[in-house]
Amino acid sequence: MEIKNILLPTDFSESSLTAMKYASDMSRSYGAKLYLLHVIYDVAAASGLHVPHISVDEMYKELETNAQRELEKFGTEEKKGLKDVQHTVIRGVPYEEILKFASEKGIDLIVIGTHGRKGLDRVLFGSTAERVVRNALCPVLTVRECQK
Repeated sequence: MEIKNILLPTDFSESSLTAMKYASDMSRSYGAKLYLLHVIYDVAAASGLHVPHISVDEMYKELETNAQRELEKFGTEEKKGLKDVQHTVIRGVPYEEILKFASEKGIDLIVIGTHGRKGLDRVLFGSTAERVVRNALCPVLTVRECQK
């Protein structure tokens, strides 16, 4: 098995940081390029609602700028020594954009953190990780934050 491209989608949570440790170790082991991806949830795209564009566009522009800065800082220790890391921020429905990105970039492995939500939380918020696992064309490693 050859792994050249690894994708780590992140929401900057503790579970994403835990997944980053796995993704960076695997990237080192395989000599693979590591893609870090943050998807800003696009409410209008997800709901089909029309929202006045001027204020929304400005809001998303600011969110994208802040997310890009955060992504550059995310997992600084884990990224040390990695030769090829790409940081990308996009807007859309997270699981759809993750799958699209993986397909476009020829991703060989997706490493994604999971919150392990249950009950009503899961019903209300859904599971991006679950949707990625169900629909990805490549293997997906889900990493749950260790409870102490």
